[in-house]
Amino acid sequence: MKKTGKIILIAAIVAVVLAGAVGAVGWYYVMSPLVKSSEERTLQIRPDEGTEAVVEKVREAAQCDVRGLRWLTRRSSAFRAGNYSVRQGDSMRDIWNRLLSGNQTPVRIVVPAARTFGPVAGALGQRLMADSAQFAAVLTRPEQMARLIPNTYEVWWTLSPDEFLQRMEKEYARYWNDERRKKAQAVGLTPDEVATLASIVDEETAQRDEKPLVAGLYLNRLRKGMLLQADPTVKYAVGDPTLRRILFEHLKTESPYNTYLHAGLPPTPIRIPTVQALEAVLNPAQHNYIYMCAREDFSGYHNFATTLAEHNANARRYQAALNARGIR
Repeated sequence: MKKTGKIILIAAIVAVVLAGAVGAVGWYYVMSPLVKSSEERTLQIRPDEGTEAVVEKVREAAQCDVRGLRWLTRRSSAFRAGNYSVRQGDSMRDIWNRLLSGNQTPVRIVVPAARTFGPVAGALGQRLMADSAQFAAVLTRPEQMARLIPNTYEVWWTLSPDEFLQRMEKEYARYWNDERRKKAQAVGLTPDEVATLASIVDEETAQRDEKPLVAGLYLNRLRKGMLLQADPTVKYAVGDPTLRRILFEHLKTESPYNTYLHAGLPPTPIRIPTVQALEAVLNPAQHNYIYMCAREDFSGYHNFATTLAEHNANARRYQAALNARGIR
């Protein structure tokens, strides 16, 4: 063999060996379980996020070499928006496939029993891709308060505000099963009316064991055709839920929510009711009370009465306690 031919043959052999070595190294960085951390981490990818930004997020989450992912992005980097997990034992190919397929890890959101939609929109904006302003834009109507069932839910991070409302409708339908609808019918209310009364119960007492008593009281008044005369509805009509003392001028506030002026339930809930209050209305305590007044010990509980004379005596004790504390 001529000298030139030998050189060419040697060069070819070296090239093959080097290609194999490079291929082996590449295989290692693509296929080996590079993620060592036992702690599962997550990363979020937004729509149209650049490839390098995604690779950097993977590097931060995986805490390992990501050159294999960079090589894979030459084949495809059509990553889908979402919340993704990086787990112990993952290879770069595992992560790459996850991002391409949109195999998300769900996130947990809490729908709170709040007085306004603000805390709901804020809680969703902190946990999901859409911001709080986008959620606030679809939570605008007071009647929607009856359609939200406070709870913790698993959803996709990419859940849109409209999809959130659709999910809440499904949860509403799930909560209002046949058994609960029959209980609502038994107390003479529709599901949305149950939510409205439950919102008043929540504002009247934070004591869980007292909620069925308060629910029973208002149901008694409804059955008797009495005005509810619920102080929380006056606070709602005035626009100040923090009022500690209801004055006669407040009772005159013209509003369909003022149950001192208008019979029956308000047109919508005055807050998002808790599940405990919903259950209290569906399973009220059986008694003859038609009056209630906050206890003078400021324990958060109430004194209940069946006659106006008893109620007036309870009210005088409470007014005296307010005066003693300088609460005007």
